Formats: sequence, C-alpha cells, structure tokens
Amino acid sequence: MGNSGSAVKVCTDHQGGINWLSLSPDGQRLLTGSEDGTARLWSTADSQCHGHFQGHESYITFCHLENEAAFTCSADHTIRKWDVVTGQCLAIYRGHTSIVNRILVAKDYLFSGSYDRTARCWSVDKEKQIQEFRGHRNCVLTLAHYSSRDVLEEEEEEEEEEEKVSRDLLVTGSTDCTVKVWWVSSGRCYQTLLGHTGAVLCLILDAPNRELFSGSTDYTIRTWNIVTGEQLKVFKEHQGSVICLELVNRHLYSGSADRTVKCWFVDTGERIQTYKAHKHSVSTLKYHAGILFTGSGDACARAFNSRSGVLQKIFRGHKFIINCIQIHNELLYTASHDGTLRIWDIRGICKRNKRRFKKERSVQGRSSQKGSLSRLFNNKVGCMVQQENRE
Repeated sequence: MGNSGSAVKVCTDHQGGINWLSLSPDGQRLLTGSEDGTARLWSTADSQCHGHFQGHESYITFCHLENEAAFTCSADHTIRKWDVVTGQCLAIYRGHTSIVNRILVAKDYLFSGSYDRTARCWSVDKEKQIQEFRGHRNCVLTLAHYSSRDVLEEEEEEEEEEEKVSRDLLVTGSTDCTVKVWWVSSGRCYQTLLGHTGAVLCLILDAPNRELFSGSTDYTIRTWNIVTGEQLKVFKEHQGSVICLELVNRHLYSGSADRTVKCWFVDTGERIQTYKAHKHSVSTLKYHAGILFTGSGDACARAFNSRSGVLQKIFRGHKFIINCIQIHNELLYTASHDGTLRIWDIRGICKRNKRRFKKERSVQGRSSQKGSLSRLFNNKVGCMVQQENRE
C-alpha cells in the first residue's frame, strides 16, 4: 500500500467546483475554471491567486492558458479571451447555441465544440468565426488539431488541391459514436471514422505516425489511420467507459470508469500493465518521471510506479471527484469538484523513483554483460486527455 500524503497548500478561493486546470507553456501560471462562473489565475512561484476573471453568465466547462492570454468556455454558449496581466476580457466569441464543452488553441485559430452538435473555428485576434463544422448528430465532446504537412506525402497533398489554401485539419469526437476529420479552410468533412458503439469521450493524436486514438463509453480504445480512415486496432480489456488517454513513446495509458488504468504497447496492442486501487472512476491522469499520477471519483490522487504498477502514494484531502491534475517543478496540482485547488510536494516520490530506476539500469547492465537476456520496459508513458465530467 502507498503512504498517505498531505497537501502543502489548499486554495479555497472558488465558490464552486473546479472543472478544469490549465498550465501555461512557460510553467509560470495555472488557470482554473469553475462552476461559480469565474476563472482564476495562480502563480506557480508562490501559489497565490493573481487574477480573477468574471463575466460569464453560467459555469465554466473548460479553460486554456497561453503565456499572455487565457481562454474560457461556458454553459452560457460563449468563449472568452482574457488578458492575464490586467484580467480584462479581450474578446467574446458568440455563435454557439448551446453549452460549449471544449476549446483548443492552435496557431492563430481557436476551435470549440458544443452541445449544439457543431464545432467552430475562430480567429483568435479578430473575434470572428471563420468556419463552422456541421455534420455530427449529437454533442461534440473532444477536439484535436493537426496539419496535413505532418501526415501527407507530397503526392498525396496534390490530390487535395482544393484545400491548399490551408492544410489544417480538425478532429472531433461526438456522443453520436463517430469521429470526424475536417478541412479547416472549407469546413468539409475529410473522414468519418466509424466503429465505436458509444460516445467518444477522448482523443489523442500521433501525427508523425498518422495515428489517432479514441476512447469511448463502449469500453474500447480504437486506433485509426488518419489519412485513410482505416481502423487499425481495438483495445478491449476495459470493463467501463474510457475517460482519458495519453501516449508517450508508443505506450498508451487509458483511465476508465472500471476503476483502473491500463498501459498498452501500441505497436502490438498488448496490455502491459493494469493499475488498480481506485475506488471509483479514473477521471484524469498524467505521467511524470516514471510515475503515473491519477485522479479519481473517490476524491483521491494516487502515484504508481509506471513499470511495476505498485502504488507508491495516496493523496487524500479532497471531498469530491478530482477533475484535473498538472505537474510543475515536482509539485502536483489537483483540482476538484469540491472547489479547491490542492498543491502536493512530490519530490520524495520522484527521488525514490530515480534511485530505483538507476538501480534497475545497473542490474540490467550487469546481466547483459553475463550474456543473459534482459527485458526492458519503456517507462516513458504519459496521459493527457481530455475528459468529460458533465453530461
């Protein structure tokens, strides 16, 4: 069993549950979006709240933080852009006719998915809708973005001459059981990926290998070729909805409503490890320094050795589901539906894991010199996904 941990700080400024937590690219700030209709900006240097963004007329479903701007989307059907220094609302993006579930910022584009069955593309700077992606029969829950330059050969690109103005593509996952790939420039659907029999809750893209992974309420993860639309593999061992995914070095972690996380070797489809001990759904997870950190509906965060699956620590203190986690400078940040942001020191776990890893490498090296075969397990597995905590 792992040891229990106490938070080094508990931030209680929000008056409602925290639905999402975003870390800026430079690691200097965190952004929380809450049921209280506000977002708050936190410094990772002193763990203090340095910004309070007010203006939404309903709860915030998701948020995204850049170095100089913050973005929030809400059940009030809008998306807002904020200045992280002044707290001023810089833009309001209007057009959706229902709850906006998810946003994604890429290049000069802002993408959004909504309960109104559409995804939309906006100009970040001009507060203007550029494109609408219409074709799903139900709610759009999750988004991914890539450029055809990342996946298509030159001769294949020539076949898509009409899309040459912009080679950007948007991927959308929906409760209609489908994944769709769209040309951003025209709004035309490039591929519809059929196979899931339940809502698609999470997506993760591996553009260099032309692969897309999707997790669903049908208990499966499916791998797709994003150029041809071909379904490559189906991962079937979960006994509940697949809520979150992340891929690192051809290993995939999947968190599920069956109270487990599983690690898969992508190239063969083999399930390598199962991480147990959760008493409720696994809502979020993240890999760091050989450790798998998870957040659960049982209000606990956990740390597992990514190789052995051994539980190393339990972080107790939250009252309700942990919706999101981030890691920076060996501090673990957990955001919960109880309205608190909790900060945990993970230096001890990281140090122990590094010592264990060095010891294992040394033993493996000696075994190799004696001519024995050592089987290495790649521990650089990560989880980032996108989850849906609200129907």
